[in-house]
Amino acid sequence: MKRIGILGGIGSGKSYIAQIFGYPVFNADKEVSHLYKKDKKIFYKLKKSLPKYFNKFPINKDDVTRAILDNEQNLKKIIKIIHLEIGKRMNKFLKKNKIKKFVVLDIPLLLENKINRKSDILVFVDSKKNDVLKRLKKRRNFNFKILKKFQNIQLSLDYKKKKSRFIIKNDFTKKTVTKYVKHILTQIKK
Repeated sequence: MKRIGILGGIGSGKSYIAQIFGYPVFNADKEVSHLYKKDKKIFYKLKKSLPKYFNKFPINKDDVTRAILDNEQNLKKIIKIIHLEIGKRMNKFLKKNKIKKFVVLDIPLLLENKINRKSDILVFVDSKKNDVLKRLKKRRNFNFKILKKFQNIQLSLDYKKKKSRFIIKNDFTKKTVTKYVKHILTQIKK
């Protein structure tokens, strides 16, 4: 099994492109949402660590946002709790798909949390800032301050781009993205 890691900025289209590959995708953002809605253990850990913000289950994203905006350290506490569980879920996903030729890792902090391996095929999604901002503003609950906080904990896009074996110039059209993905798959299947 080869691992394809999708890198790029927030709102660059990583999740959409991950799906285009046509192989099993581990989407960390979806897993986090699932934890907030379904995992009482996570709720109790967050409540213990940040009792001022987490009082009811399922966890409300607004409570998470408030905690992050109130104090810089809160984001670190939340990440520490959440990422441990995400790591476990990723390992289950990898075991479940070990006979697949490829799996796709859609994990925003893949490099930052040192989850990647040397053998991973890294693909950077390059999108124009204006296009990304337009798309982000359309998202429900978009918060520019939260965006900045998450950008601050991520490695620079230039660094991620340099680390990547392939670059997809995302113009947010299916035709273009599919062409790039087909080219990448042709290269890595050799």
